[in-house]
Amino acid sequence: MSESVKPVIQPPKITSCILSYPAPYVLLVTINREKAMNSIPFAGHWEMEQVFEWFDKEPNLRVAIVTGAGKKAFCAGQDLIELGKLRSSPVKPSPALMRHPPGGFAGISRRSGKKPIIAAVNGFALGGGFEIVLNCDMVVASPMATFGLPEALRGIYAGAGGPARLVRNVGLPIASEIALTGRQLTAQEARDLHLVNKISPSPDTVVDEAIKLANGIANISPDSAIVTRASLREAWETSSVERATELVHQRFNEALLQGENAKEGLAAFAQKRKPQWRPSKL
Repeated sequence: MSESVKPVIQPPKITSCILSYPAPYVLLVTINREKAMNSIPFAGHWEMEQVFEWFDKEPNLRVAIVTGAGKKAFCAGQDLIELGKLRSSPVKPSPALMRHPPGGFAGISRRSGKKPIIAAVNGFALGGGFEIVLNCDMVVASPMATFGLPEALRGIYAGAGGPARLVRNVGLPIASEIALTGRQLTAQEARDLHLVNKISPSPDTVVDEAIKLANGIANISPDSAIVTRASLREAWETSSVERATELVHQRFNEALLQGENAKEGLAAFAQKRKPQWRPSKL
């Protein structure tokens, strides 16, 4: 990563993930618990919440990718071994230690945020792992990836926002089949249901394909990326298309058009040159 685009704000200290910068303005978050199928302990959720709060504030980062270490699992959900130990412990832990942060599972599954996240699904995305995927802005899947919500088979339910988002994306009948029967989807089935943007040519190239998508976002005005994403997600979240348009217009329109990136983009077009984007102030 060139000197001009390194983060200027120190990232939070974390133990369950690795942060790297595979391309200018791009953050790669790798869940680094391969032996545990990249399942996430409670502390890990709060760490990742801090990472994505930092990411939204960092002026030299425009898009993030989240993936899992190894080739077998993207994220197999909650660390059930830790959960079992906590529940069987004679000293009951504080309820505050056994809940997810406001952003949900891994700080992503219920995140609103400002900047887009791309999931590079390198293997199993089950339970909370699938809930992460369902709230990412784009998804690239390995041909070996698998998706599912097996919670109902265990006598519990997917409570990190996944079922509601699944209904929005695929409709009630298919979402019911996935969530109520525990049916798992192959990468191609997920692609056919429009849950995945693309399938990588091989398991080894899933992050590379996600970086290609990320570069497309990183190359546009960071202001435009924030406002366009807000417009898309507002429509996804609300019941009225027109109300979603109105809300984004009221929130962003004046600041966007008066900002230096809008002026730079129009000037670069007129002068037939590549725009030199500034960090977003939105």
